Amino acid sequence: MTRVMLVDDHAFVRAQIAEILSGTPDIEVVGECADGADVLPAAAAAAPDVVLMDVRMPIKSGIEATRDLLAVAPRVRVLMLTGSPTPGAVADSKQAGAVGLLLKGGDPDVLIEAVRTVAAGGTAWTITPDATGAARRGVRRP
Repeated sequence: MTRVMLVDDHAFVRAQIAEILSGTPDIEVVGECADGADVLPAAAAAAPDVVLMDVRMPIKSGIEATRDLLAVAPRVRVLMLTGSPTPGAVADSKQAGAVGLLLKGGDPDVLIEAVRTVAAGGTAWTITPDATGAARRGVRRP
C-alpha cells in the first residue's frame, strides 16, 4: 500500500485528488495540508511514501517545502503539481529534489500511474522542458 499526503492551498483540489486516489486499492491518502508551512508536522504525523505538492502556495511554496521535507525525510518521494507549467517550475522542482511534475486537471489515470511510478523509485516528469524550452510529456518507470 502506497501512503500519499496531499499538499495544496485549494481544498477543492485536495478533495478531487483524494477522491481519485480513494478508488485505487493500492493507494491510501494518509494526510493533507493547505500550505508548505504545514508540511513538516503533517508529514511527521502521516508518514507518507509519496507527497503530492502544489508548486505555488501563499505562505511557503511547494519548492521550499520540498527542500525542507527532504532534508529531514529523504526517502519520501515528492511529486509536484502545477496549474501553470513553466520551465522554471520544472527546474526549481528538480533542484528541490522532487521526482516529478504533473499538470493539475490532467487525466486521473496519469495521476494514479505517476504515484505508483514514483513510489516504486521512478520519475514522473509529465511536463519537462526539452532543449528548446518547449514542454513534452513522459513518465519513466524505474
